[in-house]
Amino acid sequence: MQHKIEFLSLEDARKIVVQSQQLPVTKQIGTDIDATLFAIEHLGYIQIDTISTIARAHHHTIWNRNQNYRKQHLTDLVASKDVFEYWSHAAAYLPIKDYRFTLPRKEAIKSGEQKHWYKKDTKLMNSVLERIKNEGPLMAKDFDGKGKKVGDWATKPAKQALENLYMEGKLMISSRVNFHKVYNITELVLPEGIDTSLPTQKEYFTFIITKYLKANGVGQAAEMAYLLKNTKQHIIATLKAMVLNGDVLELKINDISYYALPSVLEMLNNPLKKGNLKILSPFDNLVIQRKRMQDIFNFNYLLECYVPKEKRKYGYFVLPILWNTDLVARVDCKADRSSGVLLIHHLFLESSLKDVEDFAMALAQELKAFMLFNDCVKIKIENTSPASFKSILNKLLR
Repeated sequence: MQHKIEFLSLEDARKIVVQSQQLPVTKQIGTDIDATLFAIEHLGYIQIDTISTIARAHHHTIWNRNQNYRKQHLTDLVASKDVFEYWSHAAAYLPIKDYRFTLPRKEAIKSGEQKHWYKKDTKLMNSVLERIKNEGPLMAKDFDGKGKKVGDWATKPAKQALENLYMEGKLMISSRVNFHKVYNITELVLPEGIDTSLPTQKEYFTFIITKYLKANGVGQAAEMAYLLKNTKQHIIATLKAMVLNGDVLELKINDISYYALPSVLEMLNNPLKKGNLKILSPFDNLVIQRKRMQDIFNFNYLLECYVPKEKRKYGYFVLPILWNTDLVARVDCKADRSSGVLLIHHLFLESSLKDVEDFAMALAQELKAFMLFNDCVKIKIENTSPASFKSILNKLLR
């Protein structure tokens, strides 16, 4: 039977995507920490990153969806066993209710079907596991540092063994101390009653598709399979079956095929509050897939901290800026915590930006909140493009 294909404008697609990403934030229900847990459960994961030029990515991403967020929330949610650490497309905080859907990756790594970046030293892994069983939770620094360092990050053998055990699912991260992982036996970290049954292939790929579409509004198979090895063909096959069953819609956006849950079109009836502005982390769920940013938001973006200084176009740690449903600017900034100054090295406006004065008012307001979130008390603007925008913004900030 031939299924119906819906056609969406880019404007409507952006409206759906932004709302699905909880930007702007929906009305908070419950306590501040409840709102943090809701954001993690809705998005499916929050990427963890070590760069601290501004507040780390996991804090920044949640704060944009819960302005009452406190950095202690993540520590408390891990302690209460509502959230755990594992791998999504990268290291991430995940809702514990989705725990069983991490098991296929763990089984694939354990069997050797999927390679991890560290070579397995089974003897050392067994020794490390035995120590944790006998002594309780341990960090990498609690192990002998002898042995040759391996890999891009020059990691000691004991740390590699810990990471292999973690990726296989034999260990979990029970907490962090000064951002260092504390490892413990999985069975001792999991809450009682958690489902640890291995999902069937159908369950697993249905989960990946449904979770992605709830959090992102619309998506392609390649986006759902992003950095998930050996999944794309299975996702394509599952999508076809879900479309035939009416569980998923096929859409055309700019003549490109996308998929969505049937309820998503109702979002087009929701009025969006005008003037909503968010300064996004480079690792925010909305922008982590750069090709998707280009296709849906017409925003060409590269995180240049990994690019040699002389080849950077915009700066070391540039943050995209969302205004209403468009990505209209980017800012290279740094929180200088010793002086309490949020340094705006360079703010760039996109040529497509209209209503510059309204944008400036919204940006000034958000920069003040962003300053406080980054433990700063003052904002210093060094450069803007166009240069004339600097005086406009400075006036509003005063």
